[in-house]
Amino acid sequence: MFLKDIFKKKKTKEKKEGKEVKVVKKPIKQIKPSERPKEVISEAKPAKIKEKRIDLAWKVLKSPHITEKATDLTGKNQYTFKVWPRTNKVEIKKAIEDLYGVDVLGIKIINIPSKRRKLGRTLGERKGYKKAIVKLKKGQKIEVLPR
Repeated sequence: MFLKDIFKKKKTKEKKEGKEVKVVKKPIKQIKPSERPKEVISEAKPAKIKEKRIDLAWKVLKSPHITEKATDLTGKNQYTFKVWPRTNKVEIKKAIEDLYGVDVLGIKIINIPSKRRKLGRTLGERKGYKKAIVKLKKGQKIEVLPR
């Protein structure tokens, strides 16, 4: 008997200007996002706030690649970084702009293949890696190695 009462529609009586009126409570209708008016959807969007996302940088950048050729490229406003193998240019650009606060003009990606090495009779391989060369806007710099 108790279970039947749960599923019944509840009837309540309200008095309106001295008259009793029967009010039946109906379940609330769920509105799909496609049925909502466009004005309501546009108001619901939060304002865009640009904040530094340093947590993205460690997922993309491994380390700065410091070699003789890389130090020569700093004169041309280009910096090299070792990156994780599955990252792409868009992710690298976002990570560097957020981490260092600079404007990136272009990125070149180079896949360095693994190389075979021999130690006595044993054969082995040196690991390959992915390298990104980042070109910055004129007048901007990245301090890769603190002095």
